[in-house]
Amino acid sequence: MLMLGFAGFMGILKIVLMALAAFGLFDAAFRREDAFRAADKQNKVFWLIILGIALVVSYLFSILSILPIAGVIASIVYLVDVRPALKGVSGGSGWGRRRGSSSDGPYGPYNGGR
Repeated sequence: MLMLGFAGFMGILKIVLMALAAFGLFDAAFRREDAFRAADKQNKVFWLIILGIALVVSYLFSILSILPIAGVIASIVYLVDVRPALKGVSGGSGWGRRRGSSSDGPYGPYNGGR
């Protein structure tokens, strides 16, 4: 019974790690190439290859081996270091992003009659 629970936990963990790598891969795929250079990170192709390998390795191998652990580390590095730098350079993700501030009117910013 204990081994069945452990196998279930490891299966769920494998799915979570694959989702982490897949999210990083799709996020990197939709970023602009020049944003990677402007953020002074590796180029887009490098991150697509690394995150693609991380996704495939996390699918093929057991979580307890070294290759999926390296893939998880690569995915975490992308999500914690590269992605925020890219968002800072390109001004956000573009999904639901507000343009301007809350005090902007139809013809520009409202400054209270000053």
